[in-house]
Amino acid sequence: MTGKGFGLKAMAIGGLAAMLMAAAPAARADDSKVTVFAAASLKDALDAVNKACEKKVGEAATISYAASSALAKQIEGGAPADVFVSADLDWMKYLSDKKLTKPETEVQLLGNQIVLVAPKDSKVKAKVEKGFDLAKLLGDGKLAMGDFKAVPAGKYGKAALESLGVWSSVEGKVAQAENVRAALKLVSTGEAPLGIVYATDAKADKTVKVVGTFPEDSHPPIIYPIAQTADSKDKDAPAFLKCVESSAAAKIFKEQGFTVLKHK
Repeated sequence: MTGKGFGLKAMAIGGLAAMLMAAAPAARADDSKVTVFAAASLKDALDAVNKACEKKVGEAATISYAASSALAKQIEGGAPADVFVSADLDWMKYLSDKKLTKPETEVQLLGNQIVLVAPKDSKVKAKVEKGFDLAKLLGDGKLAMGDFKAVPAGKYGKAALESLGVWSSVEGKVAQAENVRAALKLVSTGEAPLGIVYATDAKADKTVKVVGTFPEDSHPPIIYPIAQTADSKDKDAPAFLKCVESSAAAKIFKEQGFTVLKHK
């Protein structure tokens, strides 16, 4: 089996593992700490914010990163999370509709963009616009994306490609990953020549480069909401939320490339 074939097979196995993980409640790593379930694309920024908030909250939170869809399903299944940060409004609504969040704590925290990325040494040049020839740019390669039926980055990417009139030409070339960071890895390791990820992911990985940015009007607004879960009993959860929504945290998020929608 070729390296690429092995990588794509591993990705498929990883996706199955994510589905299985979503079906079973996760165990809390430390009952004394705030437990946060957060979208994979937040890892670098939220890790930095968590460290900065440690003194204000009392101790660092335990953060589990995965696709928003998988995390929402875990919370629905009884996973002991205190805070949920989604990469889109839909998965937060999924939980709030089931009364699994405290609606008074929900805040639209951050915004982002989606971009087309390639390995750093790629010679690909693209102008992402109506009818651009993405299929030609891919050649015999795959387009790495998050699962476009569940993962927010994948859904945004599909919506953008449909809006630009090129989805039908590349649908058969898509390599779906269990989350956006897994899609990014397919590009950074050369498994896929191109991928659709968040601008913040591209900024965090020096082995890829942005070859095009999708017009903001080609997809729904990219919004990250945050909320405390309905079953959360951790006394420090409100302090964690307050810190994440603070101006100090906003500075960190901006440095990582996010648009800050809400801070106090």
